[in-house]
Amino acid sequence: MLEVKGLRKAFGPIVAVDGISFEAARGDVLGFLGPNGAGKTTTMRMLSCFLPPDGGTASVLGYDIMAQSVAVRRSTGYLAENVPAYDEMTTEGFLKFVCAARGINGRKRQQAIDAVAGSCAIADVMHQPIGTLSKGYRRRVGLAQALVHDPPVLILDEPTDGLDPNQKHDVRELIKDLAREKCIVISTHILEEVDAICNRMIIIDRGKIRADSTPEKLREEVNGSLDEVFRKLTVERREVHSEGAAVPGGAG
Repeated sequence: MLEVKGLRKAFGPIVAVDGISFEAARGDVLGFLGPNGAGKTTTMRMLSCFLPPDGGTASVLGYDIMAQSVAVRRSTGYLAENVPAYDEMTTEGFLKFVCAARGINGRKRQQAIDAVAGSCAIADVMHQPIGTLSKGYRRRVGLAQALVHDPPVLILDEPTDGLDPNQKHDVRELIKDLAREKCIVISTHILEEVDAICNRMIIIDRGKIRADSTPEKLREEVNGSLDEVFRKLTVERREVHSEGAAVPGGAG
Protein backbone atom coordinates (compact mmCIF):
# COMPACT_ATOMS: atom_id res chain seq x y z
CA MET A 1 0.00 0.00 0.00
CA LEU A 2 2.95 2.31 0.66
CA GLU A 3 6.18 2.17 -1.33
CA VAL A 4 9.16 4.50 -0.87
CA LYS A 5 12.15 4.49 -3.22
CA GLY A 6 15.26 6.59 -2.69
CA LEU A 7 13.36 9.49 -1.13
CA ARG A 8 15.52 12.56 -0.55
CA LYS A 9 14.99 16.08 0.80
CA ALA A 10 17.50 18.82 1.57
CA PHE A 11 17.11 22.26 3.09
CA GLY A 12 20.07 24.19 1.76
CA PRO A 13 23.23 22.35 2.85
CA ILE A 14 21.32 20.16 5.33
CA VAL A 15 20.19 16.79 3.97
CA ALA A 16 17.14 15.94 6.06
CA VAL A 17 16.22 12.70 4.25
CA ASP A 18 18.97 10.91 2.39
CA GLY A 19 17.72 8.33 -0.12
CA ILE A 20 15.52 6.15 2.09
CA SER A 21 13.51 3.18 0.81
CA PHE A 22 10.90 0.97 2.49
CA GLU A 23 7.47 -0.58 1.98
CA ALA A 24 4.43 -1.06 4.19
CA ALA A 25 1.33 -3.18 3.59
CA ARG A 26 -2.24 -3.47 4.84
CA GLY A 27 -2.15 -4.67 8.43
CA ASP A 28 1.23 -3.07 9.15
CA VAL A 29 1.68 -0.67 12.04
CA LEU A 30 5.12 0.70 11.25
CA GLY A 31 6.89 2.58 14.01
CA PHE A 32 9.09 5.33 12.58
CA LEU A 33 11.70 6.27 15.18
CA GLY A 34 14.73 8.51 15.40
CA PRO A 35 16.34 11.32 17.39
CA ASN A 36 15.10 14.87 16.98
CA GLY A 37 16.13 16.13 13.56
CA ALA A 38 16.59 12.62 12.16
CA GLY A 39 14.20 13.18 9.23
CA LYS A 40 10.99 11.57 10.51
CA THR A 41 8.63 14.51 10.15
CA THR A 42 10.14 15.55 6.82
CA THR A 43 9.53 12.03 5.49
CA MET A 44 5.92 12.07 6.68
CA ARG A 45 5.33 15.48 5.10
CA MET A 46 6.60 14.19 1.76
CA LEU A 47 4.48 11.03 1.93
CA SER A 48 1.38 13.11 2.63
CA CYS A 49 2.21 15.60 -0.18
CA PHE A 50 2.90 18.57 2.09
CA LEU A 51 6.51 18.74 0.88
CA PRO A 52 7.89 17.81 -2.56
CA PRO A 53 10.95 15.52 -2.54
CA ASP A 54 14.22 16.57 -4.15
CA GLY A 55 14.82 13.04 -5.37
CA GLY A 56 13.40 9.56 -5.37
CA THR A 57 9.72 8.80 -5.26
CA ALA A 58 6.94 7.28 -3.20
CA SER A 59 3.49 5.92 -3.91
CA VAL A 60 0.32 5.32 -1.90
CA LEU A 61 -1.97 2.62 -3.30
CA GLY A 62 0.00 2.96 -6.54
CA TYR A 63 -0.54 6.74 -6.77
CA ASP A 64 2.68 8.73 -7.17
CA ILE A 65 3.13 11.52 -4.59
CA MET A 66 4.24 13.96 -7.30
CA ALA A 67 2.23 13.02 -10.38
CA GLN A 68 -0.99 12.04 -8.57
CA SER A 69 -0.90 14.05 -5.36
CA VAL A 70 -4.69 14.60 -5.19
CA ALA A 71 -5.32 10.83 -5.30
CA VAL A 72 -2.65 10.35 -2.60
CA ARG A 73 -4.36 12.91 -0.35
CA ARG A 74 -7.71 11.19 -0.84
CA SER A 75 -6.17 7.86 0.18
CA THR A 76 -4.27 9.18 3.18
CA GLY A 77 -5.13 10.41 6.65
CA TYR A 78 -2.39 12.64 8.06
CA LEU A 79 -1.97 13.71 11.67
CA ALA A 80 0.68 16.43 11.67
CA GLU A 81 3.07 17.11 14.53
CA ASN A 82 1.22 20.38 15.15
CA VAL A 83 -2.35 19.99 13.92
CA PRO A 84 -3.50 23.08 12.00
CA ALA A 85 -6.90 24.01 13.39
CA TYR A 86 -9.01 27.14 13.80
CA ASP A 87 -9.27 28.12 17.46
CA GLU A 88 -12.55 29.96 17.00
CA MET A 89 -14.26 26.94 15.41
CA THR A 90 -16.07 24.38 17.50
CA THR A 91 -14.90 20.81 17.23
CA GLU A 92 -18.01 19.91 15.24
CA GLY A 93 -17.61 22.95 13.00
CA PHE A 94 -14.00 22.03 12.28
CA LEU A 95 -14.89 18.45 11.38
CA LYS A 96 -17.70 19.67 9.13
CA PHE A 97 -15.17 21.95 7.43
CA VAL A 98 -12.79 19.00 6.91
CA CYS A 99 -15.63 16.89 5.52
CA ALA A 100 -16.62 19.64 3.08
CA ALA A 101 -13.01 19.94 1.91
CA ARG A 102 -12.96 16.19 1.30
CA GLY A 103 -16.31 16.14 -0.50
CA ILE A 104 -18.23 14.35 2.27
CA ASN A 105 -21.71 15.86 2.39
CA GLY A 106 -25.29 15.19 3.46
CA ARG A 107 -26.06 12.15 5.57
CA LYS A 108 -22.60 10.68 5.01
CA ARG A 109 -21.01 13.75 6.61
CA GLN A 110 -22.93 13.38 9.87
CA GLN A 111 -22.31 9.63 9.91
CA ALA A 112 -18.57 10.20 9.45
CA ILE A 113 -18.45 12.84 12.20
CA ASP A 114 -20.44 10.70 14.62
CA ALA A 115 -18.11 7.76 13.96
CA VAL A 116 -14.88 9.67 14.72
CA ALA A 117 -16.46 11.50 17.66
CA GLY A 118 -17.04 8.11 19.26
CA SER A 119 -13.79 6.41 18.29
CA CYS A 120 -11.63 9.40 19.29
CA ALA A 121 -13.63 10.11 22.49
CA ILE A 122 -14.41 13.75 21.65
CA ALA A 123 -18.23 13.60 21.79
CA ASP A 124 -18.31 15.72 24.96
CA VAL A 125 -16.40 18.64 23.35
CA MET A 126 -18.14 18.76 19.98
CA HIS A 127 -19.70 22.17 20.72
CA GLN A 128 -16.64 23.65 22.43
CA PRO A 129 -14.29 26.08 20.63
CA ILE A 130 -11.01 24.36 19.73
CA GLY A 131 -9.04 27.21 21.29
CA THR A 132 -10.41 26.28 24.72
CA LEU A 133 -9.49 22.59 24.52
CA SER A 134 -6.66 20.95 26.44
CA LYS A 135 -3.64 19.64 24.54
CA GLY A 136 -4.94 16.09 24.85
CA TYR A 137 -8.34 16.96 23.39
CA ARG A 138 -6.76 18.99 20.58
CA ARG A 139 -4.64 15.97 19.73
CA ARG A 140 -7.71 13.74 19.59
CA VAL A 141 -9.51 16.26 17.38
CA GLY A 142 -6.48 16.13 15.08
CA LEU A 143 -6.70 12.36 14.99
CA ALA A 144 -10.42 12.61 14.22
CA GLN A 145 -9.81 14.80 11.17
CA ALA A 146 -7.25 12.26 9.90
CA LEU A 147 -9.83 9.47 10.22
CA VAL A 148 -13.02 11.21 9.13
CA HIS A 149 -12.82 10.12 5.47
CA ASP A 150 -11.90 6.52 6.44
CA PRO A 151 -8.61 6.42 4.47
CA PRO A 152 -6.77 3.14 3.78
CA VAL A 153 -3.41 4.66 4.78
CA LEU A 154 -2.73 6.60 7.99
CA ILE A 155 0.38 8.69 8.63
CA LEU A 156 0.43 9.74 12.29
CA ASP A 157 3.10 12.01 13.75
CA GLU A 158 3.22 11.55 17.54
CA PRO A 159 -0.45 10.48 17.84
CA THR A 160 -0.39 10.16 21.65
CA ASP A 161 1.56 13.33 22.40
CA GLY A 162 -0.11 15.21 25.25
CA LEU A 163 -2.48 12.41 26.20
CA ASP A 164 -2.80 11.05 29.72
CA PRO A 165 -2.12 7.32 30.36
CA ASN A 166 -5.78 6.33 29.94
CA GLN A 167 -6.11 8.31 26.72
CA LYS A 168 -2.89 6.81 25.39
CA HIS A 169 -4.25 3.33 26.05
CA ASP A 170 -7.50 4.13 24.24
CA VAL A 171 -5.71 5.58 21.19
CA ARG A 172 -3.35 2.60 21.01
CA GLU A 173 -6.30 0.21 21.10
CA LEU A 174 -7.98 2.25 18.35
CA ILE A 175 -4.84 2.07 16.20
CA LYS A 176 -4.58 -1.69 16.65
CA ASP A 177 -8.23 -2.03 15.66
CA LEU A 178 -7.77 0.20 12.59
CA ALA A 179 -4.72 -1.79 11.49
CA ARG A 180 -6.89 -4.75 10.56
CA GLU A 181 -7.95 -2.90 7.41
CA LYS A 182 -5.35 -0.15 7.03
CA CYS A 183 -1.65 0.54 6.63
CA ILE A 184 -0.42 2.79 9.46
CA VAL A 185 2.87 4.63 9.89
CA ILE A 186 3.51 6.16 13.33
CA SER A 187 6.28 8.51 14.36
CA THR A 188 6.92 8.32 18.07
CA HIS A 189 9.57 8.80 20.74
CA ILE A 190 7.77 6.43 23.10
CA LEU A 191 9.45 3.03 22.80
CA GLU A 192 6.80 1.34 24.95
CA GLU A 193 4.30 2.46 22.31
CA VAL A 194 6.28 0.62 19.65
CA ASP A 195 6.18 -2.51 21.79
CA ALA A 196 2.46 -2.10 22.36
CA ILE A 197 1.20 -1.59 18.81
CA CYS A 198 3.89 -1.89 16.10
CA ASN A 199 4.67 -5.06 14.19
CA ARG A 200 7.62 -3.33 12.48
CA MET A 201 9.97 -0.50 13.31
CA ILE A 202 12.32 1.66 11.31
CA ILE A 203 15.05 3.67 13.02
CA ILE A 204 16.24 6.68 11.05
CA ASP A 205 19.21 8.88 11.94
CA ARG A 206 20.72 11.77 9.99
CA GLY A 207 18.33 11.08 7.15
CA LYS A 208 19.30 7.43 6.67
CA ILE A 209 17.59 4.21 7.73
CA ARG A 210 19.71 2.39 10.32
CA ALA A 211 17.33 -0.50 11.00
CA ASP A 212 14.15 -1.96 9.52
CA SER A 213 12.90 -5.01 11.38
CA THR A 214 10.50 -6.20 14.05
CA PRO A 215 10.91 -5.05 17.67
CA GLU A 216 11.51 -8.66 18.69
CA LYS A 217 14.35 -9.24 16.21
CA LEU A 218 16.08 -5.99 17.08
CA ARG A 219 15.99 -6.83 20.78
CA GLU A 220 17.48 -10.23 20.02
CA GLU A 221 20.28 -8.71 17.94
CA VAL A 222 21.51 -6.49 20.78
CA ASN A 223 20.37 -8.84 23.55
CA GLY A 224 18.66 -5.94 25.26
CA SER A 225 15.74 -3.55 25.40
CA LEU A 226 14.43 -1.26 22.68
CA ASP A 227 16.08 1.63 24.55
CA GLU A 228 19.41 -0.13 24.08
CA VAL A 229 18.65 -0.82 20.43
CA PHE A 230 17.84 2.85 19.88
CA ARG A 231 20.98 4.11 21.61
CA LYS A 232 23.22 1.63 19.83
CA LEU A 233 21.95 2.71 16.42
CA THR A 234 21.93 6.45 17.10
CA VAL A 235 24.06 7.74 20.00
CA GLU A 236 26.75 5.03 19.96
CA ARG A 237 26.94 5.01 16.18
CA ARG A 238 27.51 8.77 16.13
CA GLU A 239 30.25 8.46 18.76
CA VAL A 240 32.04 5.79 16.75
CA HIS A 241 31.86 7.87 13.58
CA SER A 242 33.05 10.99 15.41
CA GLU A 243 36.04 9.13 16.80
CA GLY A 244 36.86 7.67 13.40
CA ALA A 245 36.67 11.08 11.77
CA ALA A 246 39.16 12.47 14.26
CA VAL A 247 41.89 10.02 13.20
CA PRO A 248 43.42 11.07 9.85
CA GLY A 249 43.96 8.11 7.58
CA GLY A 250 42.52 5.72 10.11
CA ALA A 251 40.84 2.52 8.95
CA GLY A 252 37.01 2.67 9.16
